[in-house]
Amino acid sequence: MGAQAAGPLVVGVDSSTQSTKALVVDAVTGAVIARGQAPHTVSGGAGKESDPRQWWHALGEALAQCGDAARQASAVSVGGQQHGLVTLDAAGAPVRPAMLWNDVRSAPQSERLIAERGGAAAWADRVGSVPGPAFTVAKWAWLKANEPASAAATAAVRLPHDYLTERLTGEAVTDRGDASGTGWWASSTESYDAEILAHVGLDPALLPRVALPGEAAGTVHAGHLPLPKGALVAAGTGDNMAAALGLGLRPGRPVLSLGTSGTVYAVSTHRPADPAGTVAGFADARGDWLPLACTLNCTLAVDRVAALLGRDRESVEDGGEVVMLPFLDGERTPNLPGASGLVHGLRHDTTGGQLLQAAYDGAVFTLLQALDRVLDADAAPDAPLLLIGGGARGRAWRETVRRLSGRPVVVPEARELVALGAAAQAAGLLLEEDPAAVARRWETARGAEYEARPRDEAAWERLTATLADGAPLLRR
Repeated sequence: MGAQAAGPLVVGVDSSTQSTKALVVDAVTGAVIARGQAPHTVSGGAGKESDPRQWWHALGEALAQCGDAARQASAVSVGGQQHGLVTLDAAGAPVRPAMLWNDVRSAPQSERLIAERGGAAAWADRVGSVPGPAFTVAKWAWLKANEPASAAATAAVRLPHDYLTERLTGEAVTDRGDASGTGWWASSTESYDAEILAHVGLDPALLPRVALPGEAAGTVHAGHLPLPKGALVAAGTGDNMAAALGLGLRPGRPVLSLGTSGTVYAVSTHRPADPAGTVAGFADARGDWLPLACTLNCTLAVDRVAALLGRDRESVEDGGEVVMLPFLDGERTPNLPGASGLVHGLRHDTTGGQLLQAAYDGAVFTLLQALDRVLDADAAPDAPLLLIGGGARGRAWRETVRRLSGRPVVVPEARELVALGAAAQAAGLLLEEDPAAVARRWETARGAEYEARPRDEAAWERLTATLADGAPLLRR
């Protein structure tokens, strides 16, 4: 147990693709009292799957590492990876491993569903998002088509965070934030869409109820976890919604997250509906909205280019006119699932450092293009960018964002923002406060500030032209 607590303790959980983290946090000050982490495994090959029971065991292990602090917690909340399809039988056991967000076998079902239900604009207008392969509705359609026996044996359908919340409480509960990434929760009505569910053959009785913001899912009833029985359990939410809570975001404040994949988002008071499908029109965990765009190629792609060049990831060099679009895994934003990396403008005097800088530029350009679509009338054009995720610690990433955005940048000191956001949700429930206001009191967005630089218009124009001119190659 670390710092001395001034107020009641809460637990925030981040159940991600690779691991589960647990933080025990002072509900009043935001001080992290204890932390724990345990890994998961993900299958290789065409499918990306995990046994949900791993997440439960990892949660127990992470809480055990927190020691006595976890046993003194008054409330708990789970933030989890979005979109995953968890299918349970009548006894509550998994019918098969969960299909994770990055399992793209459901791409044909995604395309078919969009066409069968009126096209992309109709989906955006009704649901708020165009359901790409990540969305749960496409995964359920894949299961029905490819494993009909598994679909028939399914007595309950859950998202990853719902599964953990239900095992904690015995209650089938989700929240509007995570539900908005299914494709069968409509932002236009803020409820499950009966017509879409009928179209994909999913009985609404198999789904959890959607808790209102600030409503409890229940209390801890699972006896063998190191949590007090009877502790309040919040509804939890998806990982992006939890990170937004963890930063205490106000409408219009842009966030750029640099991880394996890259995301850009902002809280909005306006319901998003992007007919192009670039922006996912998610709900947030409070009652507002969280328009978000995600790119597949971010830190992992740039690190791969550095490795190919035999260079340290920070050893970039200015100059030259080489352009790289580092779409090493296909791309989601723009929607180019079959794309590979493209390099244009190589010369005899191009250096390895310039080529590496071009990889950074290509990844950041893709994210900033998406950010332009995410931001709305709530956002000031010169609002500082909050830079989070593993890449935010890298100088080359930060300076590339400054050079191509023309905005000031803030790098928050707080790192475990999904778990902190879940903790803020638990604290908000316990203290009957707005969880974002709780996070602002904890000053989670405080960090190093970097002033704006003039935007590198020449680099921006080269990237824009290369993306347009290279379209036939990228779509091949």
